[in-house]
Amino acid sequence: MRHIFICLFIITLSSCAFFDKEIFENNNDITFTFEENLDDKSFFGPGFNFWKELRSVDRVQIELSREYKELEKKPNGYTSWIGHSSFLVNNYDLNIITDPIFSERASPSQFFGPKRLIPPAINYEDLPKIDVIVISHNHYDHLDIKSIKKLHIINPEIIYLVPLKLKKWFQNLGIKNVYEFNWWEKKTIKNTTFTFVPVQHWSRRGLFDKNKTLWGGWWIENDEIKLVHLGDTGYTKDFVEINNILGSPDLAFIPIGAYSPRKIMRESHMNPEEALNAALDLKAKHSIGMHWGTFILTTEQTEEPKRLLNNLMLEKGIDISFFETLKPGEVYHFEEKLTSSKK
Repeated sequence: MRHIFICLFIITLSSCAFFDKEIFENNNDITFTFEENLDDKSFFGPGFNFWKELRSVDRVQIELSREYKELEKKPNGYTSWIGHSSFLVNNYDLNIITDPIFSERASPSQFFGPKRLIPPAINYEDLPKIDVIVISHNHYDHLDIKSIKKLHIINPEIIYLVPLKLKKWFQNLGIKNVYEFNWWEKKTIKNTTFTFVPVQHWSRRGLFDKNKTLWGGWWIENDEIKLVHLGDTGYTKDFVEINNILGSPDLAFIPIGAYSPRKIMRESHMNPEEALNAALDLKAKHSIGMHWGTFILTTEQTEEPKRLLNNLMLEKGIDISFFETLKPGEVYHFEEKLTSSKK
């Protein structure tokens, strides 16, 4: 109980007006945080009623697959969902991990905060040699210090690509192979070009650093395949701009969960209908849903995002393969899944 009130105390304090001026804004000039949308007149302060509703969400475990773990030989050109927004990707050129979190909790402490519903579908010892890690923003469910430290120990040669003003965080851990990006900045590694693209979100890890580091998504392109990972985002015209500038991705990793209640989450997290519209705005050939089924962050039921997304596609007459939700650990083979839609 003491830990619960500590969390509530932090939420209450972090909405105070005396904090430092923000550095970064979204393209549509929306500046917000989770706490600013709370309309909670509980005696215990902002966030208490939301916290009560959050605790009532059933701790359901989605089904995992052992497909990746049982591979005798790792293929070329695939992705596998580790959980949440973490994917292992081989793009025919590099082994990449997106927003790695292997820890038990998405929190500044492993004693309180959102706890995993499912274990990571791929463990450290299952990983191939990782070449690149991309980070979308600094929230604890996307930038996990324990996971970053462990991955650095396993392979100190990993290249880290991070949003603007986040490089110092990595350097303080002794990681030197790190590059930071403003929106639309690029870096080519081997035969792959990484472009940091705008999305609608925010950043914070403590009480005094609101929007002091940037946030975004990652466009990952080579001659074989075009991928985009959107990190965390609300529904925004940025997706149309990404398509106008970079073209249509062969595969988009799009968040579909952590959207309820809408009054609080609508600007920073998409619901399944908005996620489907994002895929259409990007003119993605295929998409994979993420940011669901791993942590209870908001008040929708655990399996609701997948169900709503599938129902929407059925209603609209869209083939289910256009926007899939994988089992964690399932292997998505690019040649098998994407060849039919290539130009």
